[in-house]
Amino acid sequence: MAAALLRALVLFSLLLPLYSSSSSSSSSADASKKTFIVQVHGDSKPSIFPTHKHWYESSLASITSNKATDATSSSSNGPILHTYENVFHGFSAKLSPSEVEKLQTLPHIASIIPEQVRHPHTTRSPEFLGLKTTDSAGLLKESDFGSDLVIGVIDTGIWPERQSFNDRDLGPIPSEWKGQCVAAKDFPATSCNRKLIGARFFCSGYEATNGKMNETSEYRSPRDSDGHGTHTASIAAGRYVFPASTLGYARGKAAGMAPKARLAAYKVCWNAGCYDSDILAAFDAAVSDGVDVVSLSVGGVVVPYYLDAIAIGAFRAVEAGVFVSASAGNGGPGGLTVTNVAPWVTTVGAGTMDRDFPADVKLGNGRVILGTSVYGGPALVPGRLYPLIYAGTEGGDGYSSSLCLEGSLNPNSVNGKIVLCDRGINSRAAKGEVVKKAGGLGMILANGVFDGEGLVADCHVLPATAVGATGGDEIRKYIAEAVKSQSPPTATILFKGTRLGVRPAPVVASFSSRGPNPESPEIVKPDVIAPGLNILAAWPDKIGPSGIPTDKRAIEFNILSGTSMACPHVSGLAALLKAAHPGWSPAAIKSALMTTAYTLDNRGETMLDESSGNTSTVLDFGAGHVHPQKAMDPGLIYDLNTYDYVDFLCNSNYTAKNIQVITGKIADCSGAKRAGHTGNLNYPSLSVVFQQYGKHKMSTHFIRTVTNVGDANSIYKVTIKPPSGISVTVEPERLAFRRVGQKLSFLVRVHAMAVKLSAGSSSMKSGYVVWTDGKHVVTSTLVVTMQQPLQ
Repeated sequence: MAAALLRALVLFSLLLPLYSSSSSSSSSADASKKTFIVQVHGDSKPSIFPTHKHWYESSLASITSNKATDATSSSSNGPILHTYENVFHGFSAKLSPSEVEKLQTLPHIASIIPEQVRHPHTTRSPEFLGLKTTDSAGLLKESDFGSDLVIGVIDTGIWPERQSFNDRDLGPIPSEWKGQCVAAKDFPATSCNRKLIGARFFCSGYEATNGKMNETSEYRSPRDSDGHGTHTASIAAGRYVFPASTLGYARGKAAGMAPKARLAAYKVCWNAGCYDSDILAAFDAAVSDGVDVVSLSVGGVVVPYYLDAIAIGAFRAVEAGVFVSASAGNGGPGGLTVTNVAPWVTTVGAGTMDRDFPADVKLGNGRVILGTSVYGGPALVPGRLYPLIYAGTEGGDGYSSSLCLEGSLNPNSVNGKIVLCDRGINSRAAKGEVVKKAGGLGMILANGVFDGEGLVADCHVLPATAVGATGGDEIRKYIAEAVKSQSPPTATILFKGTRLGVRPAPVVASFSSRGPNPESPEIVKPDVIAPGLNILAAWPDKIGPSGIPTDKRAIEFNILSGTSMACPHVSGLAALLKAAHPGWSPAAIKSALMTTAYTLDNRGETMLDESSGNTSTVLDFGAGHVHPQKAMDPGLIYDLNTYDYVDFLCNSNYTAKNIQVITGKIADCSGAKRAGHTGNLNYPSLSVVFQQYGKHKMSTHFIRTVTNVGDANSIYKVTIKPPSGISVTVEPERLAFRRVGQKLSFLVRVHAMAVKLSAGSSSMKSGYVVWTDGKHVVTSTLVVTMQQPLQ
């Protein structure tokens, strides 16, 4: 019920502009203009118009009551911001409520979608994943390191001069490539090479809302003025670079997942965010250009798929054979926070690696509190303890000062001391700058209760470290007791560099967004997790490692965390898998990654949740952590095509018009009844939500079809690990394949007894259905949720 209420509120807020009063004056109507994405039926452009754009402009002119609309458009190209021809037929434009109403009456207008603003979900990982250049066989070898596959990165742009994007020893640009290297100020055409083979930028949607960009603070070109896009692109497909480190941390060789894959950068994110109209234009260009994989590390609120530009663009991309991976979001550790949840998108959460950067706090009473940091400046004097204060007790406004917000600290209280700041509101690195400007010598950044024990290492501008919520409480208690006993509190920070072989690993990162899926509970999201904490990757010039404007330190690599960093790991792995198996569909690649994923850490126990230290669940990690080598040879795959997704949408009670917005075609829902229900989408995981409604017994079934991609003559036998208290049967229990490519189906029956729950609450239990032929192990997660409706 909570998920349904959340969806309703979000939907209301997005649709409100469509139904606002249109009786206001012309000037107020102009002020209320917002950007909309307009879908046009089919591709039936009247012959009197030379281009689609002329046709669309004519449509707008027919409903515009005064000519000021065109004149006041913030786009230099007139009222049309973008036209879409590949993943979508239509255009985007700024429209008033009255113009929206009039446009809806035109016969060729299929739908009008309010724009959403999204934001980025801000190197040892290849080795941690088992990708080693010295292997004589394996995924890197079999795929020729991803050579000739093209990964399109939709993000903040790219810094092309980085060594991660050099084209040494690469062959010619693939002959099928149709993309462009768009030259602009600060980005000559020579910025591209045989590695970075395409670069475009899309800013019309951004400027329509925010006015003309300030070109002193960002580039009107594919060049990256943020760092996020450069970082994600090099994670996906960066070349081998040695030596690589950030301020002396994580020394070694930096490499992306698919070092020989080609890159195309599509810049859609600017200072104020990433606008749907620009994102859809990037999808449109990427598919037309000929990318094989789209990597998208941005997200927003979850809405129905027909209102979600990412879901729409991704559907058409997948239909064209393009694999789409997207970040799950950084809204964890709370539930129902996962984003980018469409079943045709591979949704990636974040885990830790077996490497960290310890920076512990030693208190005056001898206690040591574990922390983490990537600080590379002058250290504190060894063996010396410094005066320690809690910022929340030293400022006039205790709340602002506790968070170390700009201007909240009293220099007389802070000068020469280590300051304990609470996490929240402003960025972690910005808090350090506030402390430094007030004269502080160091900072301890304490998690709040919601953050739990999850720690992120930052490149601070002064000696600083991050500690968990429990550690923060202990430090505050120590300070209070010391002050009470009139014994001044003291501390120091012990920076210990880079530590390898950390156990346990992987652990689900505290920030990684969690399920259940707010839009489609029958589809488990995230799909998988991949390394996303403290990831070393390429970084632009002119941006300090902390990301704050006053930080002038120059680095070639930076260490960042987020599902933004996890997503390109999977994008690169998808390119490797597609290179090794050219005939595999996007769904087949996703299936291989999911059914071979693992859930045990390097101690042999179920992965932990970083925020609590407790055992994590499928709502945290989905199918598990990706295992590239096993994914290359999964044995069986669960394949899907666009007709299967249409059946899923039909059974999700989407109207024919809703479905047409997503697919671009008139929906035929007659086959959906044969599919049965939404849970029968041939997905690699299985999920059911039982609404109890006073029922004592509940049951359902799943039909799945697997395709043999392993050995020609193979017999698979099933092992069932049912959720606790749930009865699960599989028919048949044995699948005998005679040839590669053969498809066989099986039926999973689930029987559950009602459990005692309070109104509006739910209970989730998980298990597995596992097929094995003695060589391959094909694992599908099974999730059963019991829900007690509100009475």
